[in-house]
Amino acid sequence: MEIIFKIIAIGLITCLATVIIRPIRSDFAVIIAIVGGLIILFMVIDYLSNVFEIFRNIIGITGLNSNLYTLLLKIIGIGYLIEFTSGICADTGNSSLGDKVLLGGKIIILVMALPIITNILQIVMELLPS
Repeated sequence: MEIIFKIIAIGLITCLATVIIRPIRSDFAVIIAIVGGLIILFMVIDYLSNVFEIFRNIIGITGLNSNLYTLLLKIIGIGYLIEFTSGICADTGNSSLGDKVLLGGKIIILVMALPIITNILQIVMELLPS
């Protein structure tokens, strides 16, 4: 639980540093924001191994196709990366570009989710009485 306080501290320190540096050197402010975000990202990477282990357990328990879980993890990863990239675009003053990155990511996620949606519909159809 203490990691959340570290993440909050790094986030606040990074924000304050960028606010202080931006009027002096806006290019350094962008670099500070990106480095702060990367530090936080590297701090939480260890927790991802726990997520993968839980998904492996779920696959073993349910017996469902592991490709669906792989696809789900890819979709989640794309969502996080797109959000992170959009935030960087916004930090550099390119919020319009960030919006387009988000739109592109949402479309990719929708296309990737279609097999999952199809699989869920097949399961529901099998459960309904004929």
